[in-house]
Amino acid sequence: MSESLVLRVKRLVSGSVNGLVDALETANAEVVMREAIREIERAIDDVREELGHVIATRHQTVRHIDRAKTKLSELGDRAKIAVEQGRDDLAEAALSRQMDLEAEIPTHEARLGELFAKQSELGGYISALEGRKRQMEADITSFVAARESAADAAGTVGGVANDAERRADKAHAAFERAMNGPVGASPAAKADRDTMAKLHELDRLSRSSQVADRLAGLKRRMQQAG
Repeated sequence: MSESLVLRVKRLVSGSVNGLVDALETANAEVVMREAIREIERAIDDVREELGHVIATRHQTVRHIDRAKTKLSELGDRAKIAVEQGRDDLAEAALSRQMDLEAEIPTHEARLGELFAKQSELGGYISALEGRKRQMEADITSFVAARESAADAAGTVGGVANDAERRADKAHAAFERAMNGPVGASPAAKADRDTMAKLHELDRLSRSSQVADRLAGLKRRMQQAG
């Protein structure tokens, strides 16, 4: 969810106490308050749309993981066939691709965890907004009842404002706790170009050695099985 939408949700959930008090003191107070509720409803729709994207991405990530695991098995079978045909070059290609997939799967699984967390976070935003909407609807009901009772209108309006302020403070505190979750560790500083080039060459040599070891291990297992 974009930062602007997060700030918008935070503003709507916490509410503006001063703005509410000002609205109660105007002739069209009910109109102002109902427009505030409509703004909350629009925010709920926007968060739900974002939630839909997250859920779709989560399902897509699950499919990526399933396909990668299936491909791992297929590549193992193909590597065996290549060895049987005396095509070590093809077996090495299959084993190399296996290594790529084994590296990709944990990344997808980590992404899946992030998406589950995001889904829960967005669900919490929706619940908070809906709670704020119910509070404001209750405030409107109280305001209208107070306005219709001329005898104690002033006292009742003041009570509504004070009650709204207490509710807004409580919602704001709860939202702050939700917003101030654990922050991920900062990324490591980038190495200079020469060091990166050397590390890349080291990775290439290490990868070639790993592929050769895998091929040798595959041949040993096939000989033992035969």
